[in-house]
Amino acid sequence: MNKLFFLTAFCFFANSLLAQDDFYKQKKYFTVVSYNVENLFDTINDPDKEDDEFTPDSEKKWDTDKYQLKIKNIARVISSINKHELPELVGLVEVENKNVIQDLITDSQLVGGDYGIIHEESPDARGIDVALIYRKSEFQYLNHQTYRISFDFDPETTTRDILYVRGKLDDNKDLHVFVNHWSSRREGKEVSEPKRIEAAKVLRAKVDEILDKNKKARIVIIGDFNDEPTDSSLVDVLNATTDQFSKNSRMLYNLLFDKHLLGYGTYNYKGNWNMIDNIIVSKSLLSKNGNYVVSQDGGQIFSERWLMYDNVKTGQLTPNRTYGGPYYHGGFSDHLPVYFILKSK
Repeated sequence: MNKLFFLTAFCFFANSLLAQDDFYKQKKYFTVVSYNVENLFDTINDPDKEDDEFTPDSEKKWDTDKYQLKIKNIARVISSINKHELPELVGLVEVENKNVIQDLITDSQLVGGDYGIIHEESPDARGIDVALIYRKSEFQYLNHQTYRISFDFDPETTTRDILYVRGKLDDNKDLHVFVNHWSSRREGKEVSEPKRIEAAKVLRAKVDEILDKNKKARIVIIGDFNDEPTDSSLVDVLNATTDQFSKNSRMLYNLLFDKHLLGYGTYNYKGNWNMIDNIIVSKSLLSKNGNYVVSQDGGQIFSERWLMYDNVKTGQLTPNRTYGGPYYHGGFSDHLPVYFILKSK
């Protein structure tokens, strides 16, 4: 079963690369990536954050050498996703501050992209945030805003803000991007679900504000939702479905819905794959009449063999992570990145 799964996964990936080849010979392209980078912390103890475990004196012994390798590893992943050039937009999840993002984009593997940074500190107790990096030559930044998520039923809990960014593509039309990291399932799926429902309500309201002004607005929603495409927060509240032919212009489309139904995922928990990193777009990005549309490849999971750890006990390949509890593995992340390509006429 596992061998069959990964053979199928390899075929998906190989077909994606072939499609990239055909596509890039003819079309202009714009690559959007979403990547939970698993605790990209510096080594400095910030007294305002619960970041003590990522310091040289902690149980994890998080030091400069490990930090620099982490930067190199994440840069390698981002630079490898599109073999033709660096991605235009990358949504980052679990970054501590702007300094670690600056270190990332100035790594030799990414510096050629001349990336700009959009980041704001959020109230998350651990100090992890979301951010967006963008190639300045390909995406004209206009403005950004963060949206606070609070819980009336649990007012003491703080979580990550939703980051909203508005910019223009080279056709001089807006692209609206939301980067998310919703509440985890640490307390259990059912207990924690109301928190993700609340985040979905906030996000849906902001999406509706945009669509009220322009029903053909181009919207991209990415990040780690800690819910899968079939969960209520995404299907019922956000109205992100698998029906790209819906006549409802306010419906959103999850580019990874079908892969989820086939058993693929971005995060492996106790031997089970979970599709908790999602890519959701507005109907306008699926329209044949648009200047930019999602390529025929749709949403993709980047899962090259060198990103994976071969678990001899289970026979599974799983994301090669930086830490497993207090144990250092020196890998990349416990999540796999996801991406899609927009093509222009």
